[in-house]
Amino acid sequence: MPTDYEINQLEKEESWRMFRIIGELVEGFDTLADIEPAVTIYGSSVLKEDNKWYAQTEEIAYGLGKAGFSILTGGGPGVMEAANKGARRAEVKSVGLNIQLPVEQACNIYAERTITFHHFFVRKVMLVKYADAFVIMPGGLGTLDELTEVLTLIQTKKIKPFPVILFSSDYWRGFLDWLKGTALGHGFITQAEFEMLRVLDTPADVINAVKTWYKSEKVVGKKAVE
Repeated sequence: MPTDYEINQLEKEESWRMFRIIGELVEGFDTLADIEPAVTIYGSSVLKEDNKWYAQTEEIAYGLGKAGFSILTGGGPGVMEAANKGARRAEVKSVGLNIQLPVEQACNIYAERTITFHHFFVRKVMLVKYADAFVIMPGGLGTLDELTEVLTLIQTKKIKPFPVILFSSDYWRGFLDWLKGTALGHGFITQAEFEMLRVLDTPADVINAVKTWYKSEKVVGKKAVE
């Protein structure tokens, strides 16, 4: 069977696809309008429940939930499941923004409010738009894509400079060494851009960092955190 490479097959006369895109945006805006303040947690979909990062993700989401934040994830298994599980335990809004894939990805059972998107870019807009902070757990290509997109949006002032937290210095050390030694070394990024990233190693540190930043912002009209 030939593979349906959707983006490559888009043609000029297929303008009807714009209505599907608009519909997905409208559904996202309507469904997520009341979830702020919120934290988006990114990370690997293949992480198993017996992995230490799964437990730490759940602890981070639970602590942020108890502090008054809704939790946003990509809705799938692994890190996303752990984060939604922690949010459910904390009895806050547990949101899963799922995506249609060639190999079907079911939304995890801990996401109480879900949307399944057809277009990756609409889903990514929603994961960014409603977040007051981003927590990046260990992950692969999808996680790197989400991380670098968030950093680019902050760099180009398309979104406010929210905290971008990398969890586990051991996991991210190679990436950070390359970013500092090569990208920064060649002048492709600035020191200030490198310092947009914070690297933390305990759930408590992540929770405290988000709470401290949010309180310092004194965002008018949003639910106060404890």
